[in-house]
Amino acid sequence: MKNIRMEIAAVALALGACVFAAVSIAADGKPAASTSTSAASPIYGVTIPKGYREWQLIAPALESEPLNELRVVLGNKTAVDAYKKGALPFPDGTVLTKLAWKHVQSPDFEPALVPGMATTVQVMVKDSAKYAATGGWGFGRFVDGKPVDIAQHQTCFACHAARVKDRDYVFTRLAP
Repeated sequence: MKNIRMEIAAVALALGACVFAAVSIAADGKPAASTSTSAASPIYGVTIPKGYREWQLIAPALESEPLNELRVVLGNKTAVDAYKKGALPFPDGTVLTKLAWKHVQSPDFEPALVPGMATTVQVMVKDSAKYAATGGWGFGRFVDGKPVDIAQHQTCFACHAARVKDRDYVFTRLAP
């Protein structure tokens, strides 16, 4: 158990370092459309928000089999404020982005896992009117900046509804 905790701590540190190395001073965090309307996700029309890599860290995660990914969730100011207040449901305008990478062993520190190849950027946008049929959330999943096919988008809400409906369909909890 101690080794697992040490590995998780090493992963969290590596993810934190990666995120903070990738970001600069926080932007206003307001959702913005992608520069290309063709980059919208099927079904929901969600795009990758401009400046999302400048948003605040909500939490890191380590995904084991079968994905073997390091993940971080970032939130815009609306999301961060809601998390800090413990406000559920999340207010309209909340945007969460999840960045994921395959994890690889650090070449500099053997016990640590660090980000390798980027795998996906996933986006959740809260708009109670626009996405009323899916708990107020719109979803987008992107690989290399392009939305994935419609079949993968059809699984987003079903998974969230089955597992975290009581938390306004959001898996990620604010890291302590």
